Amino acid sequence: MKDLIEALTILAKYQADSYSPTHCEHDTLYVVGIAKDAVSNEDQKRLDALGFFPSDEHDDCWMSFRFGSA
Repeated sequence: MKDLIEALTILAKYQADSYSPTHCEHDTLYVVGIAKDAVSNEDQKRLDALGFFPSDEHDDCWMSFRFGSA
């Protein structure tokens, strides 16, 4: 749980307030509205360690298989 909260806290620095910034689908958690280039290299490395990475399929979206299912 702490890793998820840390990852979302990092991503929140780059996300404009949004009513529904997350989406789960097929065992994948998506956080939308954040471009890869907007996230600092340091934060990208930490997000990677926490299981989040930029989506190749969706623009301005980060995803995690780790937190997408129980």
